[in-house]
Amino acid sequence: MYSRRRGKAGSKRPSNPVKPIWVPYKPKEIEQLVVKLAKAEHTPSQIGLVLRDAYGIPSVKSLVEKKMVKILKENNAAPALPENLSCLIKKHIQLMKHIEENKKDETAKRGELITQSKINKLAKYYKKKGALPKTWEYDKAKAKLLVG
Repeated sequence: MYSRRRGKAGSKRPSNPVKPIWVPYKPKEIEQLVVKLAKAEHTPSQIGLVLRDAYGIPSVKSLVEKKMVKILKENNAAPALPENLSCLIKKHIQLMKHIEENKKDETAKRGELITQSKINKLAKYYKKKGALPKTWEYDKAKAKLLVG
């Protein structure tokens, strides 16, 4: 009755991906496309979607044998903040704006606290990993400047 599959997507990627032979692009061309899209201010996930939908490239990692963020770092086009952290900051900004307009919305206030906690946890992880400087601090007042 309870199959432990609720909420799971129907398809999964293969465990050890094989280079698709139908992709006409060489690894250098794919790297150039990634950098070009990054300079057009796309996030790494948006770049992956554009490459998949417009160019027919299923996975950058399987074809180039490097992760997309590593390609961006090598070409000095990586975003200042990791993508999941910047998305959480954007969400927190939206929640703060909503709470200013709706001061009695207790559910939104709780959501803001939870989101700020997630930001702090993720920042702690990235500081430990070295993706953020050790002195980086999240400030609610300066949050809009971080994600621009």
